[in-house]
Amino acid sequence: MTTQKTGPGRRAPLLPQLIKFGAVGAVGFVVNLVVFNVMLLIVLRGVPHATIYSTVIATLVAIAANWVGNRFWAFSGQRQQNATREGLEFFVVSLAGMGIPLLCVWVSHYLLALTSPIADNISANGVGLVLGMLFRFAFYRWWVFSPARSAAGRAAAKARADEPATVTSPTLAGSPDGGLVGD
Repeated sequence: MTTQKTGPGRRAPLLPQLIKFGAVGAVGFVVNLVVFNVMLLIVLRGVPHATIYSTVIATLVAIAANWVGNRFWAFSGQRQQNATREGLEFFVVSLAGMGIPLLCVWVSHYLLALTSPIADNISANGVGLVLGMLFRFAFYRWWVFSPARSAAGRAAAKARADEPATVTSPTLAGSPDGGLVGD
C-alpha cells in the first residue's frame, strides 16, 4: 500500500479511513446495542412488535452518534461545505442502511420464528449491522463524503481543468491514434 498524501482533490487512503470508520462504527455499535436492549427489555417490554421498534429507535440514536464521528474524524478531510446537504445525504444513506438490520430482524423474528432476545440480537446486531456497515461505508466514502464533492476537491479539479494539457510521452504523441489504442 502506498502512502498517498491526502489533500485537495486526492482520495484518502482506504485502510486508514476504513479503520477510523470502524472505530466510529464501534462506538455506534455500542450505542445501538445499549439503546436496543434498553428499549426491548425495559421501555417496550410487552409491547407488540417491540423488536422492530427497538431496532428503529436504536439505529436512529446510533446514526446521530455516527454522524458526528464520521463528519469530524473519519471523513473530516472530505466534508462538504454545505453541512445541511451532507447531513441529509448522510441521514438518507443511514436510513437505507437501517433497512438492512431491520430486514434481518424481520426475517429472523417473523419468518424463522426465532423470537428470543439472543436471536433478535444476533440478527439485528450481528448479521444486520455488519451488512449495513459495508453498505454505509461504500456510500459515505463515494457519495456523501466524496472528495470530488468537497470544497477542496472541487477547487483542485477546477485547477487541474485550467492547466494546459501536456503530452507526457513522445511515443504516444507521435502515434497515429494519439495513444488512444494500446499496443
